[in-house]
Amino acid sequence: MRRGTGSTDVATKDELVRSYAEALFRVADAEGELDATERQLFAFAKLLERETRLRDALTDPALPTENKRRLIADTLGEHASPLTLNLLGFLLEQGRARELGRIVEALAEVVAETREQAVAEVRSAVPLDDARTKRLADALSRATGRQIEVRVVIDPSVVGGAVAKIGDEIFDGSVRSRLQEAREHLTGTTTGSG
Repeated sequence: MRRGTGSTDVATKDELVRSYAEALFRVADAEGELDATERQLFAFAKLLERETRLRDALTDPALPTENKRRLIADTLGEHASPLTLNLLGFLLEQGRARELGRIVEALAEVVAETREQAVAEVRSAVPLDDARTKRLADALSRATGRQIEVRVVIDPSVVGGAVAKIGDEIFDGSVRSRLQEAREHLTGTTTGSG
């Protein structure tokens, strides 16, 4: 009886995800469209997280790949480059729709590594303009000691401010977290002085 194969399966799956990410990187870089393609893939992966019906359709084995390709093209509309559509189609044909989010995250890591940067997924209730994004990237760079590339995700559940995730680290600058900290401080002060 063999034990411990679960961790081996996870490692193999992680290697597979990384291999796909590196393949996407090589293609987009060779086409000279790395930045735009990575941004579009990231936006699509985040959309897939929110839209369960879209995710279910793309992972449905009964739905033909051509229909899935059309669904992606219709969803992204004219904003997506032909390269982005082709790369997403390639992942579908390879049966990787379920891992798409992880592959795109790994792609962001590969891109950041080549630029000697780390990627921060920043959740904000509202879109951030270029100046705010740059200030946030600078602040996160100072806090981590690494160059940070910011990817903004619009998340209406974030109340004021933003929440940044860099690898396993979370920097929560939202109003909700500040209120929670104040509440804990006041509760701790009240209970401690009694």
